[in-house]
Amino acid sequence: MLAIERRNAILSRLTQDGKVIVADLSRDFGVTEETIRRDLEKLDKDGLAKKTYGGAVATQTMNTDLPFSVRKRANVDRKQRIAQKIGEMIHDGDYIMLDASSTAIFVTKYIKSRKNITLITNSVEILLELADKEGWNVLSTGGALKEGALAMVGTTAEKMIRGFHVDLAVCSSKGIDMSMGITDSNEKDCQIKQAIFSAANRKVLAVDGTKFDKISFVKVCDVSEIDTVVTDEKPSDRWVEYLKNKDVELIY
Repeated sequence: MLAIERRNAILSRLTQDGKVIVADLSRDFGVTEETIRRDLEKLDKDGLAKKTYGGAVATQTMNTDLPFSVRKRANVDRKQRIAQKIGEMIHDGDYIMLDASSTAIFVTKYIKSRKNITLITNSVEILLELADKEGWNVLSTGGALKEGALAMVGTTAEKMIRGFHVDLAVCSSKGIDMSMGITDSNEKDCQIKQAIFSAANRKVLAVDGTKFDKISFVKVCDVSEIDTVVTDEKPSDRWVEYLKNKDVELIY
């Protein structure tokens, strides 16, 4: 296993468990404890973990961009439940857009039995997932490859997206808040999400239950600008009432 692969695996454990122990990692990965300590020092330096005596704890904030390979393995059960609900909205012959979120990958897997779908995405992972799919029209946004992610961003991608109109668009976010609206950690990602939402007849936000009342770095849009929020569990009564008052459909 390469060092970067091992560090990503450690990050995945931190995301799931909140902490890791040097001795456990050394045994599980078959490397020395000193090697693990160097891995943890690198993660600490990059702001992705906080090194402690004998291990490390997660330091992920709402402004942290984790590698896609880590995000894809985090909260899988939640994402699968959300993806199934979104997949039920998509029918044969639909035109859809999906962002480069890990949740969108699960949506793609769920709807692969659909026929004659036209799908536009800035996700390299989705393009790979659909490389052998027959009968679909799959379009890439093009653009610049975002460092550390299998996502295309930038003005080229935005221009392509804004040149189309689709039945339904799905984006995720790092946070949804009553005062700040829908937010994410990266400006380039936010610009892509804004373009995707602007090109859709039905705008769907996919967020798990941990994202409510959270605020990240850059605003995507107001809550009232989307049509549907899909989540994995019933949010608080306060949120149920708020979304109803904003005329936003809630599915959980």
